Amino acid sequence: MTFVITAGPTREFLDPVRFLSNPSTGRMGFAIARAARDRGHRVILVSGPVSLRTPSGVERVDAVSALDMYRAVRKAVAPDCVFVASAAVADWRPSSRAGSKLKKSEMDGTLRLTRNPDILKSVRSRVKIGFAAETGDPAHEAARKLREKRLDMIVANDVCEKGAGFAVATNKVVFIKKNGETVRLPVMDKLAIARKIVREAERIYTENA
Repeated sequence: MTFVITAGPTREFLDPVRFLSNPSTGRMGFAIARAARDRGHRVILVSGPVSLRTPSGVERVDAVSALDMYRAVRKAVAPDCVFVASAAVADWRPSSRAGSKLKKSEMDGTLRLTRNPDILKSVRSRVKIGFAAETGDPAHEAARKLREKRLDMIVANDVCEKGAGFAVATNKVVFIKKNGETVRLPVMDKLAIARKIVREAERIYTENA
């Protein structure tokens, strides 16, 4: 099987030195890439700007902005692959990008934005797994995304909960499947969660044959 996995944040530049982003480190996506590789699958990892080392045997494609990631994913994803979208992709980007650093006198305090393409919703693959990083109980919003984006499974978490979210080695997630089944996991190492995600992807791949 071929896994195409997105990881990390995107950066949406206002000028050469300012950008919109988020705290994602890419650890979850890189862990999934490692787990899929360990199971003998081909892995294409489309990564935003992170400081992590690429797992050996994994094909890495670097992206900076959401549009970069969109183009890279559209090129990599095939109808018969597994697509796991764990990247924290910016929903919006500045409507214009200045070629040089903007001076205070050139800024009026209003930031005009343009919506980025929905990468996960736009692709077709044999298996589609998404992520929902939420605050509070993530299950309701994750279930909506599962239906709207026509996913096989979504992995949801509360980024404000201790031991979960960004910039930590652990996570606490819930798997919500398209058949309505919900699996809540305790706080676990991200690699352990990644292995469970890969096993679920393998099961879904067989069911979708």
